[in-house]
Amino acid sequence: MNPSFDFRKWSHRASDWAADYLDGLEQQPVRPKVVPGSIAAQIGDAAPEAGEAMEEIFADFERIIPAGMTHWQHPRFFAYFQSNAAPAAQLAEQLATAFASQCMLWQTSPAATELEIKMVDWLRQGLGLPAQFKGSLQDTASSVTLCAILTMRERALNFTGNKEGIFGKAPLRVYASGRTHTSIDKAMWVAGLGQDNLVKIPTGPGPLFSMDADALRVAIAADRAAGMVPAGIVICVGGTSVGATDNVAEICQIAREEGLYTHLDAAWAGSAMICEEYRHLWAGAEKADSIVINPHKWLGVPMECSLHLVRDPETLVRTLAIQPEYLKTHGKDGIVNFSEWSVQLGRRFRALKVWFLLRAYGLEGLRERIRNHVNWAEELAERLAREPDIEIVTEPVLSLFSFRHVPQGCPDINAHNIELVNAINDDGRIYLTQTLHEGATAIRFVAGQFDMSERDIDIAFDAIIEVARG
Repeated sequence: MNPSFDFRKWSHRASDWAADYLDGLEQQPVRPKVVPGSIAAQIGDAAPEAGEAMEEIFADFERIIPAGMTHWQHPRFFAYFQSNAAPAAQLAEQLATAFASQCMLWQTSPAATELEIKMVDWLRQGLGLPAQFKGSLQDTASSVTLCAILTMRERALNFTGNKEGIFGKAPLRVYASGRTHTSIDKAMWVAGLGQDNLVKIPTGPGPLFSMDADALRVAIAADRAAGMVPAGIVICVGGTSVGATDNVAEICQIAREEGLYTHLDAAWAGSAMICEEYRHLWAGAEKADSIVINPHKWLGVPMECSLHLVRDPETLVRTLAIQPEYLKTHGKDGIVNFSEWSVQLGRRFRALKVWFLLRAYGLEGLRERIRNHVNWAEELAERLAREPDIEIVTEPVLSLFSFRHVPQGCPDINAHNIELVNAINDDGRIYLTQTLHEGATAIRFVAGQFDMSERDIDIAFDAIIEVARG
């Protein structure tokens, strides 16, 4: 590092820049107007041999980077699911970075481990789940899902897979609806089970598009008859495309009858369960073996922070723990080493930002935001439905719905709506994305940015209608 670097000065400068950025974000287009390669062209082709002055580095940052960023904290970011970063939690992230801790074991970061235990339990209580559930904070839902699939694998193989491998054994089968996230497919790849052994069960009608329980029973029976080994079921609550939500209690009952492990993917929608009135969407969640919720989506915790809850931690640890001598903690009883609860050995200090968030805003403050987002999305869907050339494709599930523009005489509605979503995003006032629903293109809208207001919904309506009819 350049010996003239003044950390105190530049950390203050960075904080001031961040505050100014957030204050002025509403005036920026949500998505940058850049072309591929335009950012890279402004960056040197090789690292400098000698350190450079921070004045020059920071000036280049201000000149190059913000103009090329999609602004996920923009109040009119309505694409994908939000990746929120509440200001109070951002502050905690800065402090955690100062520690630069490797939180793999209790002894490497006692406060981080013990705070994580408490924060997992605070979240568990806020979600209304029983005290039997324990858990950890992982990076993303993809990692949590992989942990669940690996646990299904080891449990079905009587915990011999890690040692012996899975070669020469009967195929293991995992069941999920066709509307689950592709992270399930990828977990099957990484776990060595193969995508062909993820059995996609058909779904029923909307608005929830739930897994067909009868079809699930038939698939399990057919696999057993064919000499395959059913291992587990992935249950979807609030699917990414249109919010598909399975009947959790019914699927968990089937799993219990069949002796299968269940993983409940509520990565986005799970945050809404801090509001008791939405818990009907996952009634029976207490019967699941594993649950994933992303506080970094809707609750306001900055990336990365996925909550993994399990009813039986011993099964998870038996699947994932590996204990060479150099990672053992001698002379301490009753400790938790969270690296034994995940695929990753290295772990960040994630609990600090959860602690700051929950204390700064309180559960009721977070509930108010989620309720507003749900109500505002429902109101927007109703407004759009009243327009003669707008069709609501899927009704709101929490704050997510989809629609399409259907102008009279349009020869290709699918191509038209792809062009429309691109035009809306180029307009810059809002940011949306598209999906395929039953073979047809639809435009997704999801409300959830931490500091959005009802006025942003009005702007969204105006942008959609004006661009569609422009």
